[in-house]
Amino acid sequence: MDNRHIWVVDDDESIRWVLERGLSEKGMDVKTFDSANKVIKKLETENPQLILTDIRMPGKSGIDLLDQVKELRPEIPIIVMTAHSDLESAVESYEHGAWEYLPKPFDIEEAVSMVQRATSKEGQEKEEISDSEAEIVGEAPAMQEVFRAIGKLSNSNSTVLLMGQSGTGKELVAKALYEHSPRKEEAFIALNMADIPKELLEAELFGHEKGAFTGADEKRIGRFEQANGGTLFLDEIGDMPLETQTRLLRVLSNGEFYRVGGREPIKVDVRIITATHQNLEELVKQGIFREDLFHRLNVIKLLLPQLNERKEDIPALVKHFFQKSSEELKEEKKYLSEEVEKYFKTLSWPGNVRQLENICRWLTVMSPTKEVRLEDLPEELKLENAEEENNWKKVLQSWSENYLENGHSNLLEEVGPEFERTLINVALKKTKGKKKEAADLLGWGRNTLSRKIKELGIDN
Repeated sequence: MDNRHIWVVDDDESIRWVLERGLSEKGMDVKTFDSANKVIKKLETENPQLILTDIRMPGKSGIDLLDQVKELRPEIPIIVMTAHSDLESAVESYEHGAWEYLPKPFDIEEAVSMVQRATSKEGQEKEEISDSEAEIVGEAPAMQEVFRAIGKLSNSNSTVLLMGQSGTGKELVAKALYEHSPRKEEAFIALNMADIPKELLEAELFGHEKGAFTGADEKRIGRFEQANGGTLFLDEIGDMPLETQTRLLRVLSNGEFYRVGGREPIKVDVRIITATHQNLEELVKQGIFREDLFHRLNVIKLLLPQLNERKEDIPALVKHFFQKSSEELKEEKKYLSEEVEKYFKTLSWPGNVRQLENICRWLTVMSPTKEVRLEDLPEELKLENAEEENNWKKVLQSWSENYLENGHSNLLEEVGPEFERTLINVALKKTKGKKKEAADLLGWGRNTLSRKIKELGIDN
């Protein structure tokens, strides 16, 4: 017997049943409740080790329950479950003292693992997190990790490094980190290193005194001074020249710098958030990025997913961008036909979320009707899919022809297992190893997937 006493609170009977069964199978003692009111009453006489609660229920909400439990029994960890997997729900949960945030639908193994961690000795030492609201769209598992990170950092002034391809929304995440931080009432200054000429970058960052160089006709306050007390977001930090990196390192070390041409040190208190699409560790090996600066910036690293890793978010993103474009361009709001929505999920989106937003702006103006159909799409989208579809088929055909030309036989015996192995690995990667979800993606039952993994010797 595990001896852990767990309470599950949800107005959905099926959720209560699944959690009770899953946790009980691990030897835990589980009690279920269909309302928050019953939990508060029971707390007068009993002491659970953890509470799992839905966030939206009739009567008292999960947030109300969080507040009351934290007042009565602050030592009890609480995991918040919600079908509303957005940034606001995640951050609100952490703000009110949740131990962790569990989006629905969830894998029961994931839920059990989370409960075990929360009730372990290490889990009990976990710090509480908090703060407020920003506009990021996404329900994909990869985006839930981003939401969690923003929530966990909401009481922090830590330096954050955002990694991700161009167009993945790094500045949007930087703004969310700022808006959910203790510095949200102060300035947020964003600067792209790649946009500023090398010879002007130091003056842009640190300001300059009158007469410091030709054309410096008056004193100028730099971005660090403008951001004093607030947050400075340095985008494309990998493009910063070495000499400027040295000055930045000094500021991060002691909070002091000199304006260009200045003699008096200036003291500032600035939180730094940086972003890059480059591999900084590789730049360090090449000697074009300082290793000591990299370690200063790499306090907390957050990897933003590509759009093709979160394709389930495309419908919500499209709806959001059409609304935004309609308001900005004073055009009627468009929507995708079912056929186009499915088609969008087959595309690779090399420009990520920014490319999708630009396409939505184009369609807002150019689509002849409110419903966007396949024939309304720009030519480059039609061509991309045709090329991708034909490419893998041509490669498979060419390989098969060469295989047979070289005197081999048993073509299916050779290709079939490798084909299945590739698809299984892709599905498992997409679901982060969750077999039930991977089986659904493959169109198999879970038992079939487990058998295939064993037969093919796949390491999962």
